[in-house]
Amino acid sequence: MSNAQLLLRVADLTKLYRTRDAALVAFEHISFEVRQGEIVCLLGPSGCGKSSLLLTIAGLQPADAGEVLLNGNPLREPHPDVAVVFQDPCLLPWRNVWSNVALGLQLRHEQLPSAVLRRRVQSVLCAVGLEAFARHYPHQLSGGMAQRVALARALVRNPALLLLDEPFAALDAHTRHYLQCTLLQLVHGKNTTCLLVTHDIDEALFLADRVLLMSASPGRIEQQWHIPVPHPRQYRDPQMIHLHATVLEHLAKHSTIREEAKEVADWVI
Repeated sequence: MSNAQLLLRVADLTKLYRTRDAALVAFEHISFEVRQGEIVCLLGPSGCGKSSLLLTIAGLQPADAGEVLLNGNPLREPHPDVAVVFQDPCLLPWRNVWSNVALGLQLRHEQLPSAVLRRRVQSVLCAVGLEAFARHYPHQLSGGMAQRVALARALVRNPALLLLDEPFAALDAHTRHYLQCTLLQLVHGKNTTCLLVTHDIDEALFLADRVLLMSASPGRIEQQWHIPVPHPRQYRDPQMIHLHATVLEHLAKHSTIREEAKEVADWVI
């Protein structure tokens, strides 16, 4: 992977949210690189700025300092080669599954021949196992099925970079694992580059080639691990168990739970 082409470069990125009286630093001085075909996970405690960082990389909000480069070019606004999957599938209720997925291509403003569009939508629906539900509407789908539609809508574009903001967090354990395996199969098949935000250590270790740990707010990159275990991975693999313990130890150092608990205890006393 180290010989693969550099796709994404994040350089000294900082984001502030300003109010009339103050400025909240969401994250600061974030720098890292992602190479073609890599799956990189951003892991960190709640409120550390992971999602804000992903929105900034996607060009959905401006940075206050630093820059994002895609294939060496500045990325400051939504780009046709970048697709995003959120925790909420964000499906349009008046469109059926086929039409929601096709929207991913239509938003690229490509004038594709109708036969090509149909073929690409049908192919990605088969890949996520939803070809039989093409005419169903969002209210007729389970949470896991809706998230598969969102994933298909992103992948139908054949993006160079796929950004995922805790897309499986709201799902039950079985559905979450199924979709994690589906994601791996699809992105490995197309050599798609992924940047995934999660607070789940197991998910990060199961999916990622590399894990970046962010500190509590304001978020910074504090640590990174290369995951040497080949796919398919097993949670009970001794290397995975050791990595989990190591990451958990570092994550605990940046958790705000102890501080918040102490504040509550002091208030009660």
